[in-house]
Amino acid sequence: MRWYEDESLWSDFSSTMFPARRRDEVARLVDASPLLAFGAGARVLDLGCGPGVLAVPLARRGDAVTGVDLSAAMLEGARKALADAGAEAELVRADMLEFVRPEAFDVVLNVFTSFGYFDDHGDNVRVLRNAHDSLVPGGRLLIDVMGKEVLAGWIGRPQVVDLDDGYVIQRDTVLDSWRRLRTDWTLVRGGTAREASIHCWLYSAAELCALFEEAGFTAVECFGGFDASPYGQTSRRLIVRGTRPHPG
Repeated sequence: MRWYEDESLWSDFSSTMFPARRRDEVARLVDASPLLAFGAGARVLDLGCGPGVLAVPLARRGDAVTGVDLSAAMLEGARKALADAGAEAELVRADMLEFVRPEAFDVVLNVFTSFGYFDDHGDNVRVLRNAHDSLVPGGRLLIDVMGKEVLAGWIGRPQVVDLDDGYVIQRDTVLDSWRRLRTDWTLVRGGTAREASIHCWLYSAAELCALFEEAGFTAVECFGGFDASPYGQTSRRLIVRGTRPHPG
């Protein structure tokens, strides 16, 4: 079983990945971000939607949202969040390595470092190509990750994340000469400890832009945050956006 297929990981660590405050933060982000302004009624694919943190505010403002995730637990969380918000979205359980819906979307989003999960480099490019084929000509893909340059500025000692009923210790280890990252989590709750590890590829801005171009995207741009600021030494995130070109 590949690490991301472990349902217990997503259910056990969901409060670490998606703390309650994140929903309000993302809702404000959707209201303010020029990168998330798509026009009325945009057809949006939220690829790796998790518990609907982004899908809910997008659907609430009127976007036609399709959320795709492999985890049944995450999709159940998204379903509940949508119901609580009085919003509607299509939810699909599928692997992003396989999911393609030709020319069905105006925008594809993959945010909060949900890209680079596959051990084979070619599989990660395949995800980009799936997104390319799922977009209408002129549609855009936006990916948000922890850029290699950003990570290099703060990686070091373990971090502790406090939870209502316990805490999580997070340790990051760079692998393969800065090609990959392993994040080890130890969840301590009620006198018991649960461990899990996540592996993903690390990308610099230049590397991720090159992957976009390899997958067929044009007009590829880099940003250092959802405010559309330039990507530089003070950036907290790496956001890359590319366009599926019109034929001819």
